[in-house]
Amino acid sequence: MTMERLIVGSLQTNCYILESNKIGLVIDPGAEPEKIIKAVSGLKIQLILATHQHSDHINALEEIKKATHAKAAIHHLDWIDGFDMRLEHGQRIQLGSEYITVLHTPGHTPGGCCFLTGNDLFSGDTLFPGGPGNTSFSDDDEQIILKSIREKLLKLPNETKVYPGHGLATTIGQERGLY
Repeated sequence: MTMERLIVGSLQTNCYILESNKIGLVIDPGAEPEKIIKAVSGLKIQLILATHQHSDHINALEEIKKATHAKAAIHHLDWIDGFDMRLEHGQRIQLGSEYITVLHTPGHTPGGCCFLTGNDLFSGDTLFPGGPGNTSFSDDDEQIILKSIREKLLKLPNETKVYPGHGLATTIGQERGLY
């Protein structure tokens, strides 16, 4: 499986494109739909995943759906119009010959999710280098996000690469000592 990171929008959201045998998946189409559409040209996009429903992660959703004819999925606790499928913790999504596992990691939002494939974790706004995601919004909870990180993410191997919703990547091993 290959991965491409696009930085989109004024909040510098990381949009990830995963590909296996010319079948693709888009994670967090936050803005700049034309940039994302250009990056996925030549791929059959089977699904669009959102780590959570904040606008900086889904502003380009409708345009990407229209251009690719792909369905969009989000955890049921973050459900809003525009999505077609509800995600659940532990659900496995096939992409070519590989699988992506949904990890429900509430705290930044009630339905926040991370997506794990092999040793790669797409953490949305749950985990960043140096700390957890922002919990200052009305539906966020610092204790819940810390519990999500400790009980779900820190159980992963140290070498697991963490690709956050904004900024640079880290590893579980680098973050383990902070919790």
